[in-house]
Amino acid sequence: MTDDEEALPLHRLPVEPPGPPRRTALPDSSPAWHFTRYDDVRQVLADARFVRAVLPAAAASPLSDTTDAMAKQDGSAHTRLRHTAKGVFTPHAIDHLAPQIAEVADRLVDGLAHHGPPADLVGHYTRPLPIAVMNKLLGIHDLDDTRLLHWTERAFPDASVTRDETAQAAREFTEFTTRLMADRRRSPGPDLISTLVQAADREGGIPEPSLVNLVTTLVVAGYDTTMTMLGNSLLCLLSEHPQDWARLGSDEAAAGLLAERLAHLIPLNDPGKRTNPLRATEDLEIAGTTVRAGELVTLDRGAANRDPAAFPGDPFADLFAPLEHPTLAFGGGHHYCLGVSLARAELRLALHRLAARLPTLRLAMPADAVEWRRSALTRSPLRLPVTW
Repeated sequence: MTDDEEALPLHRLPVEPPGPPRRTALPDSSPAWHFTRYDDVRQVLADARFVRAVLPAAAASPLSDTTDAMAKQDGSAHTRLRHTAKGVFTPHAIDHLAPQIAEVADRLVDGLAHHGPPADLVGHYTRPLPIAVMNKLLGIHDLDDTRLLHWTERAFPDASVTRDETAQAAREFTEFTTRLMADRRRSPGPDLISTLVQAADREGGIPEPSLVNLVTTLVVAGYDTTMTMLGNSLLCLLSEHPQDWARLGSDEAAAGLLAERLAHLIPLNDPGKRTNPLRATEDLEIAGTTVRAGELVTLDRGAANRDPAAFPGDPFADLFAPLEHPTLAFGGGHHYCLGVSLARAELRLALHRLAARLPTLRLAMPADAVEWRRSALTRSPLRLPVTW
């Protein structure tokens, strides 16, 4: 990727044309098969004979660089942990939480309106929203937002943050989560941590460090990915699709379709920034290509989501059109994102409530002048000046 491409908004990045499986090399020079077509990528994700093959060079945080992390597990341990968390994040469960998410969005929009234009959408909306939502859903009432923000932003930091800073933040966050879970065991409430702990205790066989790591990682992922999706979606909409803003605010169902399409089309980071290879556990065939047991596989879900064989026509022509096939933006099979229902609800409601309250919102700077916040996992606007 060129320096010019790294400065582009993520929705404008060129995407590799999908094609047949080909040989490639990982950052550590390990050979791998690379899949880019929608049907091929979806088949690999759905096949339990492919397991995670996290390489030492790919470790980005003490939260992920541990055998307690779900990303390092497969088999029965992974299944038990995933089954426990899956019940907490079902679409039905998230529907019950939607009013709380809407309440957070409305409060932040009120603050933005009170501040008046010009204002920075990142500082007033995209950054505080996922933190406030997570605090509310987890039932955290005695933690300074600044402290939680400090921990989450150092979980998967950019190169300017030292390993010692990252490790210290991970230790503090893990200790806080451990105490919080112990408290919820003693005095459970209606929050997600209480529900998760009770589900884990019923399931049985889940080591406490794995459960602590799961809760901590869910908080981090819920913050980082939601802020990233929301900031990049707003940049795309306000810079290139202002005609869609009014409908977005007047129709929540339409907002859901638009949020799904933008999550499908806009990646979380620059292609190739992070490699998550899979390893075949036995010989198998994908798209006429034989993958031998032990061989590594990489997937380009961004290319697959733009595959014209699955998604014909201009994907940005109608942002309210339903997707022709399920998106691979959140993974698939046993590698499917646990928090997808929550992410969808936050993106839908955050966009809808902002557009409903501020129908004349517009960027106060060219999209090409945006400065970027980069973490090991994501890229999003550092600031997003707007007026109305």
